[in-house]
Amino acid sequence: MAVHAFIFPGQGSQTVGMGRDLAAAFSAAREIFEEVDETLGQKLSKIMFEGPPEALTSTENTQPALMTHSMAVLRVLEREGGFSVADRAVLVAGHSLGEYTALAAAGSFTTGQAARLLRLRGLAMQKAVPAGEGAMAALLGAELDLALSICAEATAPGELVEAANDNGGGQVVISGHRVAVERAIEIAKTRGVKRALLLPVSAPFHCALMAPAADAMRDALDASRPLPPIVPLVANVTAAKVTEPDEIVRLLVIQVTATVRWRESVAAMVAMGVTSFIELGAGRVLSGLIRRIAPDAATASVGTPAEIEALLKTI
Repeated sequence: MAVHAFIFPGQGSQTVGMGRDLAAAFSAAREIFEEVDETLGQKLSKIMFEGPPEALTSTENTQPALMTHSMAVLRVLEREGGFSVADRAVLVAGHSLGEYTALAAAGSFTTGQAARLLRLRGLAMQKAVPAGEGAMAALLGAELDLALSICAEATAPGELVEAANDNGGGQVVISGHRVAVERAIEIAKTRGVKRALLLPVSAPFHCALMAPAADAMRDALDASRPLPPIVPLVANVTAAKVTEPDEIVRLLVIQVTATVRWRESVAAMVAMGVTSFIELGAGRVLSGLIRRIAPDAATASVGTPAEIEALLKTI
């Protein structure tokens, strides 16, 4: 019998039109979109359904939008299929902002709390570094040790670049001052990295430059105390299980400036007995990474009415 972990996507999985078919098909999904719109005092659902793309990719919108889509999928599964996180999953995890979604799915935050926190997180991250000063790049065909070595070589006084995401499958994302990131790209070309390219992001996430955003999140999280999750979270920062609310808050604050240890998190979940990963929300990014990290594990991506129907027939 399959042992499931539910996983939730991060930035980069968004597309204009996300969630529109869910809202058209299910009242349970519409309730989630309306709740978030009301909470934020903004028609975020209109941006999700219709764009324009530049509005959706603005990080203060992207972050709550991805969470909202995932929670709409989960609400439909609960309402239409008698689906329960507590009954169906042994662990939850999310990539970067997806960690907040995972906690909402596990009952630590309400959907409204998660929306407010992610709106603040997006705004704080955007404000932490002046526009144009930061950058991120993907190193394809590089494992973490090589990426760390490249970052060390590219770092100079007053110019830092760090590993932001260890995504697995030979994909590491680096982040920092633009000049240092560009230097790292040139170094990578001489170190056997298959491909190194700048990413179209609005800020250098998950590096020390995000310290002001971490401070903002500490204050916000202290005011929005999470409940213990109904199933454990595998945290980005530690790649280990966590259930204690104070520790969850501590790790969410650290996560703003720390490496997302996704490769290690997936490996840890497999070591804990997980045989199936179900990605709830937009896109298939995490499922693709998992197939490289843990090729023997089953994966499913569930973000549309047809995919919900297929999952309910099999799980």
